[in-house]
Amino acid sequence: MLTQENLLKTPLYDEHVALKAKMVPFGGWAMPVQYAGIIAEHTHTRTAVSIFDVSHMGEFVVEGDCRRSGLEALVTMPLADMPAKACRYGCLLNERGGIIDDLVVFRTDKEKWFIVVNAATTQKDAAHFRKHLTSQAAFKDVSAQTGKIDVQGPRSREILKILVANIGNLDYYSFDFFNCLGQNVLISRTGYTGELGYEIYFPWGQTADLWRELMKLDGVRPAGLGARDTLRLEMGYSLYGHELSEDISPLEAGLGRFIDFDKEFIGKDALVKQKQDGFRRKITGLCSASRRAPREGQKIYLPSGGEIGQVTSGTFSPSLNQGIGLGFVDARHAAAGTAVEFGDERVRQAAVLSPRNFFKSGSLKA
Repeated sequence: MLTQENLLKTPLYDEHVALKAKMVPFGGWAMPVQYAGIIAEHTHTRTAVSIFDVSHMGEFVVEGDCRRSGLEALVTMPLADMPAKACRYGCLLNERGGIIDDLVVFRTDKEKWFIVVNAATTQKDAAHFRKHLTSQAAFKDVSAQTGKIDVQGPRSREILKILVANIGNLDYYSFDFFNCLGQNVLISRTGYTGELGYEIYFPWGQTADLWRELMKLDGVRPAGLGARDTLRLEMGYSLYGHELSEDISPLEAGLGRFIDFDKEFIGKDALVKQKQDGFRRKITGLCSASRRAPREGQKIYLPSGGEIGQVTSGTFSPSLNQGIGLGFVDARHAAAGTAVEFGDERVRQAAVLSPRNFFKSGSLKA
């Protein structure tokens, strides 16, 4: 049984406790779910700037030519044509086409790659890489040496310039190495909130120093996993273990644009067959007719009473002032605008299927 005593702790654990954060287990880690409150942290991220501790994420380094090392065949997105200092999102698949994990690959040099994976799957992912990379690859799990703080919100560039003078040169889905507090560190611009933002990869032992310096800056507030979840749901972003799993293909999960069918990769044959045969289910957005939010595990029904799917994530959207969610439904009933209900056999709430990107006014690419 996991207790607060045997959970893993990020280098910022003491900072969270000092700020009186509510700590919860997440992927085997003790993580802050909220400080001032989820809605307050969500709103501050949408309007100003928040910092998030995501040091629990996993990081790998692979050295070698992407093809000869076997790295190209491990992921769904193309790597060979990536420019240096670019990053790409994609998936790691099993032979059945199920998603072992979703990840981001960074090209740090011609034959050097930095890979960011989910916290709960880090060990499983590392084993998969070690099994399938060739003898011409050098693989290293650097998760235990790498802290990570995300700076997110429309004021994030303005704020981060105080510590990193030339951060304004960074384009969306790119990265570079910058001097920050005397450390030469990788900073990327990807994000998981729908707002302008940056991810700072910092030496584990000095990550608390960076957190404290950021907290001194005017307008910066901490945000926890609760706000991170409401922010990502408003954008329709998937979360591993909810919209993604080894029993869900990236095609079913709506991630087809991150698959390069012109190359070979593990799981490709299964995806090709799925394209030919068609999907039984598709992911969809779900907009409640009220503030009542769908919840993970609830069923999705047609108003006539027939069950057509299941909710995978749901929340109250502070930006839209209504309940929203994601889920999988029978492909025959997946059209946007379809009237549905969510709930159980006793209590159901009216809703409508929708595109997944509920919130469209963010500063993501500002």
